[in-house]
Amino acid sequence: MQWKKETITLQDDSRVEAQTPIIISASRATDIPAFYGEWFIKRWEDGYLKWTNPFNGQPLYVSFKNARCVVFWSKNPRAMMKHLDWLDAHVPNYYFQFSLNDYDKEGYEGKISSVESRIKTFKELSQRLGKKRVVWRFDPLILTQELGIEELLRRVKNIGDELHA
Repeated sequence: MQWKKETITLQDDSRVEAQTPIIISASRATDIPAFYGEWFIKRWEDGYLKWTNPFNGQPLYVSFKNARCVVFWSKNPRAMMKHLDWLDAHVPNYYFQFSLNDYDKEGYEGKISSVESRIKTFKELSQRLGKKRVVWRFDPLILTQELGIEELLRRVKNIGDELHA
């Protein structure tokens, strides 16, 4: 599939060709809501971003001109919540894919807050945006010698029960 493209003017007045997607997926590889909210806002205000393709190292420009929806992927969007009023005013449609799992005991994701804290964030975000704009993902599903399918399914159910309450 070929993206529609247009020529855009950068801040230094140079001109480059940019993709103009309708849906912006921000981001699966880097947690923009958790770590780069201010960067995203600046890029949106400037109307474009520069992205380096990790497979071939080539820079690509993405224009937000035709963007109709932004999907924020995050394991903890708490830091982005302070920008929700700005997002409401400037981004036509957006929602969060919230990866919320429970590997606290194993320490697989030691740099994220506890599952209890992230459940609280999920509930607050859902109350603020509505339940249709915060989508739960239990991702990744990890099975080990110590963590079997029964225990993993119990953890999924526990989080589901907490989010439903």
